[in-house]
Amino acid sequence: MHHVAVIFTFLAALGCGLIAGLFFAFSNFVMKALASVAPERGMASMQAINRTVLNPIFLGVFFGTAVISVAAVIYAFSHWQASGAGWLLVGSVLYLAGVLIVTMVFNVPLNDALADVDVASAEGVRIWQNYVPQWTMWNHVRTVASLAAMAAFILAFCHLRESLS
Repeated sequence: MHHVAVIFTFLAALGCGLIAGLFFAFSNFVMKALASVAPERGMASMQAINRTVLNPIFLGVFFGTAVISVAAVIYAFSHWQASGAGWLLVGSVLYLAGVLIVTMVFNVPLNDALADVDVASAEGVRIWQNYVPQWTMWNHVRTVASLAAMAAFILAFCHLRESLS
């Protein structure tokens, strides 16, 4: 069982790293670029991104990392004395709370509201002006949480791997 935990911890770190990089790109330059063009162009581009991101590869990494995180919580509590169990728990909570829950509670509803708006309407511009700062703020949270989760999973991996020796 311990060997499986090492493999899944490694996969969780990779998943968090991929997600952190994606979120970092949006926080660092994608949202700034979308906000710098005419509202209807920025909205239309973000609507297209939001439709396109819902693909098997992204969803597999995003939700696969969540599933591994849930399994890691169970492993951490059932093997609390194992080296690295605390880091497994920290990484899992950071990913589940700071990435999965934040996405579902804050970013997805904003995306849904944007999806339903006519980009050429005054209401669309109003929604876009609220969307960009709100979505980006919550994306910053997700970026930091996924990066911190990755670091915790790396530390857990090192402890678990070392205990195999």
